[in-house]
Amino acid sequence: MEALANLAHGFSVALTPLHLLWCAVGVTLGTAVGVLPGIGPALTIAILLPITYQVDATSAFILFSGIYFGAMFGGSTTSILINTPGESATIVTALEGHKMARKGRGAQALATAAIGSFIAGTVGVVGLTFLAPVVTKFALLLGPAEYFSLMVLAFVTVTAVLGNSVARGFTSLFFGLGLGMIGIDLQSGQPRFTFGIPELFDGINVILVTVGLFAVGETLYLAARHGASKDEILAIKGSIWMSREDWGRSWKPWLRGAALGFPLGALPAGGAELPTLLSYFLEKRLSKKPEEFGHGAIEGVAGPEAANNAAAAGVLVPMLTLGLPTGATAAIMLSAFQGYGINPGPQLLTSQPDLVWGLIASLYIANIMLLLLNLPLVGLWARVLHIPKPYLFAGILVFAIIGTYGISQSFIDLVLLLVIGIIGFFMRLFDFPTSPVIIGMILGPMAEQEFRRAMITSQGDMSVFITHPLSAALLGLAVFAVVGPHILRIIRSKNRNPPF
Repeated sequence: MEALANLAHGFSVALTPLHLLWCAVGVTLGTAVGVLPGIGPALTIAILLPITYQVDATSAFILFSGIYFGAMFGGSTTSILINTPGESATIVTALEGHKMARKGRGAQALATAAIGSFIAGTVGVVGLTFLAPVVTKFALLLGPAEYFSLMVLAFVTVTAVLGNSVARGFTSLFFGLGLGMIGIDLQSGQPRFTFGIPELFDGINVILVTVGLFAVGETLYLAARHGASKDEILAIKGSIWMSREDWGRSWKPWLRGAALGFPLGALPAGGAELPTLLSYFLEKRLSKKPEEFGHGAIEGVAGPEAANNAAAAGVLVPMLTLGLPTGATAAIMLSAFQGYGINPGPQLLTSQPDLVWGLIASLYIANIMLLLLNLPLVGLWARVLHIPKPYLFAGILVFAIIGTYGISQSFIDLVLLLVIGIIGFFMRLFDFPTSPVIIGMILGPMAEQEFRRAMITSQGDMSVFITHPLSAALLGLAVFAVVGPHILRIIRSKNRNPPF
């Protein structure tokens, strides 16, 4: 009942005209950037961060969440029509959706994606409403040792999930940890890694790094690849209305996708990629027409799209209640919290009720807005694909430079923006994930403080991390996340090649 009372308060915040306007702007902009290949929510929020500090925090996060949810909706359009996922979580949608479009059933593929996204997104927000207070009560029981171990687990699992190589992932993570150490040490008062530059005594602004990696670096990478391939945009034919058979084959995958997406997204090692893959393989196994998979099965669009949007709501659970980002967009939103001087964690729901519950309530509204935007206006969103890419790249760079300079009006910050942008370009070029950099930069100083607190309370006894059962369990999971896949790979290879 307490959650319902808080949600009612949230609707009183979200239904004000100003917040409804920000929600509408967010979902519209998010759908547009989801449709455009390579221009995802992380990049868009990174560009807007310096500009949105002129508005209050509640309005800004309603905007950011609208962009996040809208991009999840819009990403299916580009996956289905040009076989180029707008978001990593919509890669699976392209497998069947593009085949349906080639058969002239692109409208039905877009319809099942939009309706499934609405249903699963709503299920995910309901889960967020009732799970967030429970996780908060659990988090209040954690001590410094448990928090440090939880952050180690987040470092390891997120780094292992993001990117194709664990070594590259950890390289990016340690780069972020190094950036987070720059500045004056809070306990000793001594400058660290500042090289005598006074502008670095306060550390490097995480917003600057975010914009450099996700706006400048990503844009340089996309511009370098521009023209490498010619995208064929398939026309939308026929009515968007689904037949009775389409409905019958879609509603169960919608529910199963939601049931997979939200809990997996809510894990500290969550994200949207894993549940979409699991949903696809589950639907292929349960389908009455498995022979259609690979040739345009509607279940292969309905399930993964539902899992994708339910996971988007799940990702907000560890970010709001534990301060742990599990993906690129969540990491950037966490940096936005820090920019407003707000620390996500167990106290957030009580210290910032207007922000948190207004944000959650706005997600219900955003889902309705997105359904109304995506189904009737699907032809309009398809036209967005025809916008010349050079205009987009130039606009992104201009906004990134103006926004960064507006934060501190420092020439040093512009130099750092360029340097980090070039580093981000080479990271993308050589397939180094950029999200662990932001996660390491944000969580690194927090982990350092929790480690020091644990050492102070235990009088320097390092065994505190393994004598506390929960801390030991979290560290054990972190170790398994690193060595477990290698052990399983060795076991499989031995089973395939027995010694006798």
